[in-house]
Amino acid sequence: MLASFSELFARRRGTRLVAATLVSGMVTAGGLAGAGRAAADDETTQRQGGAAATIGGLKTFGAAVIHGGTGDQEISAGLFEMSVDGGGMLQTYCVDLHNPTQRDAKYHETPWGGTSLGVNRDAGKIRWILHHSYPQVNDLAALARKAGVRGPLTEQDAAAGTQVAIWRYSDDAEVDAVDPQAEQLADYLEKNARAMPEPKASLTLDPPAVSGRPGERIGPLTVRTNAGSATVTPPADAATSGVRIVDRQGEPVTATTDGGQVYVEVPEEADAGTADLTVQASTTVPVGRAFASESRSQTQILAGSSESTVSATAGVTWAKQGPVPALSAAENCAEGGLDVIASNKGDEPFTFDLAGLEHTIAPGETRTVTVPLQEDQSYDFTIHGPGGLEKRFTGVLDCLTRGSAAGTTTQTLGEPSPATLSGTAADTNLAETGGSALTPLIAGTAIGLVVIGGVTLIVLRRRETTAGE
Repeated sequence: MLASFSELFARRRGTRLVAATLVSGMVTAGGLAGAGRAAADDETTQRQGGAAATIGGLKTFGAAVIHGGTGDQEISAGLFEMSVDGGGMLQTYCVDLHNPTQRDAKYHETPWGGTSLGVNRDAGKIRWILHHSYPQVNDLAALARKAGVRGPLTEQDAAAGTQVAIWRYSDDAEVDAVDPQAEQLADYLEKNARAMPEPKASLTLDPPAVSGRPGERIGPLTVRTNAGSATVTPPADAATSGVRIVDRQGEPVTATTDGGQVYVEVPEEADAGTADLTVQASTTVPVGRAFASESRSQTQILAGSSESTVSATAGVTWAKQGPVPALSAAENCAEGGLDVIASNKGDEPFTFDLAGLEHTIAPGETRTVTVPLQEDQSYDFTIHGPGGLEKRFTGVLDCLTRGSAAGTTTQTLGEPSPATLSGTAADTNLAETGGSALTPLIAGTAIGLVVIGGVTLIVLRRRETTAGE
C-alpha cells in the first residue's frame, strides 16, 4: 500500500448522465519536425514537468451502478495503479467516468487547467475527498466510525465508496456503490466535501522556455518543487559546446532547491542554436494532481504516491543577432484550445505561421496565441525559427467528461457496458472499468474522425513586453 494520511467528508446530487460523445479531428500547421538538431527533442506533448507513468490496472475495487436514461449499468469502481518512469508507484482514481481506460496507456502529471477539472467548479471537493478517505486514511475502522458506516469496511469497500463519491463530482453522475458499506461511505464523503485549492506540481521549471544572446546568462529558470533538492542536468553536448548551467553569480550549478534559479551560459563565439536543460528529483507527488494520457485514455487524479522520479525540461534558444524566440505550449480548457506562448529577446521581429495565420512577435515582447480546438480534436503544430529551431506540439484536446456535452455537437456512442466483477485485478477488463466498451475507437480512429467546425479564430493575449526581462 502506498503513502497514507488522515480523515473524511462530502455531498450528493443526482444528475442524469448524458450519452457519451466524441467529436474529433486533426489540425496540422507547418511541416512535421524532421531530423534537425533543434527539432523539439521529442517534445510532442505539452508536459509542464512532474511525473510520467504507465497505467497498470485496477487493483483495489468493488462494484457500482450507474443509473442512466437507458437503464442501470454495473461497473467496477476503485483504485488504479501506475508505474512511474524512472521509479515509483502511484495510486489514482478516475475523473472521467464514461471514457474507457487503455491498458498500458502513458500518462503525465498535468495542471487541472489542462483537463476537465479545470472547468469543474467542484474540482476542489474532489481533492478534499482524496485527503479524507482511502488510501490517505488507511485506518479503516476509524474511517468507518467517522462516516457512520454500519458493519466492517474493507479496502475494496473504501476504494469503491471513494470512487463513487468522486464520480458524483467529476461527472455529475447518478451512481451508487453496490455494497451498503461502500455506499454509506460515498454518501458521507459527498455530503461533507469542502473545496480545496489545486495542489502545486511536484516539479516544474518556470518559464518552460527562455532565449538570449551568446556571451550572456540566459534565464533565469526558477525551479518549483516539493522535493528537498533537485539535480540539474546540462545539455547532452555541453562538454563540446561549452554551454554551462550557472547561478546568478556565474558559478556552476549541479543541484538546487525549491525557488532556486539557474541560468544557461553560452560561449560568446557560439553560433545560433538551441539546447534543453533538465531538472530531476525524487519525491512524493502531491495528492490531487491530475494525470492526463497521451492517447485519450481516461483522466486520472492522484490518491497516493510512493517516492517517485519527477522531472522538468526547459528549452533554451540563442543567436548573436536577429530574432531570438522562446516557444512553449499548454492546453487551456477554460479557453477550449492550445495556448502557444512565444517571446522574443532579439533585436528584430520574430514571425511564424500557426494554423494558417501569420504572427509577429516584436523584440522584447511575449504573446500567447490561443488556437481554438474542438473537444477530442487532435493537433500537430510545428513552429520554425532562426538557427534551425523547430518546435513541435502535438496532442489531443481532452477537456470534458463524456457525461458533459456542453457546447459540443454530440454523437451517441452508447452507454457503459457492465464490467466483470471477479474480485481480482487480473480479471478486470480496463476497457470496461469506469467507462464504456469503446476502447477500439479510442487509439487509432480518433485521428481519423471528421473535424467539426475547424479552426477559424486565433485569440491573442499580450503578456509582459519589457525587453529587459
